[in-house]
This record gives sequence, C-alpha cells and structure tokens, in this order.
Amino acid sequence: MEEILGFFIAIVVGFVMGLLGGGGSILAVPIFVYILNIEAVIATGYSLFVVGAAALVGAYRYFQQNLVNLKIALVFGAPTLVMVYLTRAYIVPALPDPFLSFDVFILTKNAAIVVFFAIVMLISSTIMIRKGAKQQEQSHIPKAVSNKPLNIPVLILDATLVGLIAGLVGAGGGFLIVPSLVFLARIPMKEAIATSLFIIAINSLLGFLGDWQQHEIDWRFLLPFTSFTIVGILLGTHFCKYVPAAKLKQIFGYMVLVIAFFILYKEFVHIN
Repeated sequence: MEEILGFFIAIVVGFVMGLLGGGGSILAVPIFVYILNIEAVIATGYSLFVVGAAALVGAYRYFQQNLVNLKIALVFGAPTLVMVYLTRAYIVPALPDPFLSFDVFILTKNAAIVVFFAIVMLISSTIMIRKGAKQQEQSHIPKAVSNKPLNIPVLILDATLVGLIAGLVGAGGGFLIVPSLVFLARIPMKEAIATSLFIIAINSLLGFLGDWQQHEIDWRFLLPFTSFTIVGILLGTHFCKYVPAAKLKQIFGYMVLVIAFFILYKEFVHIN
C-alpha cells in the first residue's frame, strides 16, 4: 500500500516540476523518508536520480518550444554542476555521524541532513509565497532592471551556493534556480522554468554519480518510481501554459511550508 501511494505521489512530483521548473525534490525526499522509510542519505541520492531523469524529459519538451536559454544554462549550470558533484562525492560522505553529540542530545548524520533540508524548505516556501504575491501585482520585470547587463560574478557565486545546497539535501535546486534566473539573469518566467529543468537534469544526474559510488542502488524500485515521475512531468509541461504561475507558486509555497514544519516536528519528536 505504501509503495502504491508513493508511486501515485511520484506523478504529483513530476507534475509540480513541469509546472514550476523545479520543486520535485521538496516532495520526493519526504516521500522516500517518511512514506517509504528509506534512509535519509540514500533518499537524497534517489531524489537526485528521479528529479534528474524527469527534468531531462521536461527540458527536452521545452527545448522543442525554443524556451531553453543555453547561454544562461552554461553560465549558471557549470559552477552548480561542479559543486553538486563535489558535495555528493566528498562532502556528504565526510560528514560525521553523529553530526552533533552532547550529554543529553545526539543529532545523527541522517537527522542533520533532513533538518537542514526542512530549513531550506522553510526559506524556499517563504520566497515562493512572497514572489507569487508580487507577481500577481506585477506580471513582468521592470525595464529599468531587465536592461541592465548581467553581473556574471554574482551569477556564478549564486550558482555555486545553489550547487552546495542542492548537493547536501539531494535536490535538483529548481526552487532556488528559478528565482535566480528570473531576478539575476533577468529572463522571462517560462524561459526560466525551461532553463531550470535543463540545469537540474545535468546537475542531478551528475550528483547521483557521486552516490552511485557510495551506496547500493535498488533499481527495481527506483526505475518504476522515476517512470511515474516522468509521466507527471509530461502532464506538467503540457498544462504549464494554462496555469497562472504566480498563483501556483503561492499554493505550492504554502504546501512546502506545511511539509517543512511536519519534517521538523517528526525529527524533533524522534530526537527527544
């Protein structure tokens, strides 16, 4: 029953990715950890594969519509890609277990990753809710801002930070990449969603290679789950043009906020 529910939610994960250009890992990791009872470190690796494979399909669909900005994808994607791989291959395995230990308090490595993931979700949900509200009031970027030349060093620095966070929490990083592309690279929302999926696909699949060397992979579970997620992303990319992005971001932001508080509650109860 749990696997059937997990596969159904996999379609939802893909659907959200197709609509928003990311956010799949925000749903995938909690599903793996709390519904399918997969260890957090392994769950973040599985998330990279699922999100990466689905994003690749979604990016191809958008590429056919000439929405993928390859120049921005290269500038932003290259440092992100390198950081994701280094984080999964070297930083995550090097984290101590237990991560923190006091007389009456022990925080395991798995719990630390999940708690950090929840904190990232809280920040991300707040951004999505606020940006969604602003987008409903103002549907485009002011010309005075959009005409400014790109600040490449800032864009690369932001991409490196996104790669570090994405690697730590097993996320494609779309919930961080899309706002960066819109407000730093100053490209339209639809183009940012499409370009984000392209970046996520490369980053996630390369990041997964770092995990492949560290853990045994249950392909009999992972491939079917990924297939259902791909079905979802095909639906998402189809309906993207019919759904108001600003309103959707707000709804998704509130959903992410609830999931983040749920994760923190579960981990706090478990620790105590």
